[in-house]
Amino acid sequence: MRYFLGVDGGGTGCRAMLVDAGGRLLGQGLAGPANIMSDAQAATEAIMEASLQALQGRPPAEVSACLGIAGARISGAVGWLGPRLPFGRCRVLGDGEIAVAGALGARDGIVVALGTGSLFTRQLAGAFASIGGWGPVLGDEGGGAWMGRQLLARVLRAQDGLEPETPLVRRVLQRMGGAQMVVGFARSASGADFAAQVPEILHAGDDPLAQAILAEAQAHVEAGIARLQTDPALPVIFAGRLGSLLAPRVTRWPRAEPLGSALDGALRLARAP
Repeated sequence: MRYFLGVDGGGTGCRAMLVDAGGRLLGQGLAGPANIMSDAQAATEAIMEASLQALQGRPPAEVSACLGIAGARISGAVGWLGPRLPFGRCRVLGDGEIAVAGALGARDGIVVALGTGSLFTRQLAGAFASIGGWGPVLGDEGGGAWMGRQLLARVLRAQDGLEPETPLVRRVLQRMGGAQMVVGFARSASGADFAAQVPEILHAGDDPLAQAILAEAQAHVEAGIARLQTDPALPVIFAGRLGSLLAPRVTRWPRAEPLGSALDGALRLARAP
């Protein structure tokens, strides 16, 4: 293969990067959400859009691609997606696997991937173990979609007088046009739509509701890490859009810096024999 393509597809967006055999960057692409479990057709379209941007007219048949896609394991896309795509060689993995490849390389450790969703993966002596990543409806605790849902649900509870009406509650109700509009938004919202509410939590300072949601997210993250930890403790690496924001709250275990990003991991695996 003359070219190597890495793709990182998550619930908020899809990124692609193309390099040559020497690792020289040739092109990049960016497209919309690519959670294959939530919407297989839209995810496939986003993967191809980002990939074709990166290819810049180069023939897909000369490309060795590695795709790390949210929901790929749960949906079975690791088996059926690759043959539907035009690449000369195509490896489909879960997004957690490329996050580990990018962050750890061959090292042992635990990678906490926090973006729209959440996934906890341990690499130990070449063996992998993962928990979480069950999607925005039944799982992904501590991730962006979960935090956004928590915000809106608790705003409605405050509207009913079951929780305090904080400044954050009032801002959300004013921005969205009242409780009925909150419900209307949630009825058709995607995981990415819920995750888009997170900046309001992060910018709310010491607002009691914001702090409560962040504390709950921290508890979920710590529970996931604890489930995968060993004795002696493995270093923990935080990845994803939310990872760097929640990392300072988690201090129980040794930390390590990532070697690279999930997209770097996808490229590393695309170039592997």
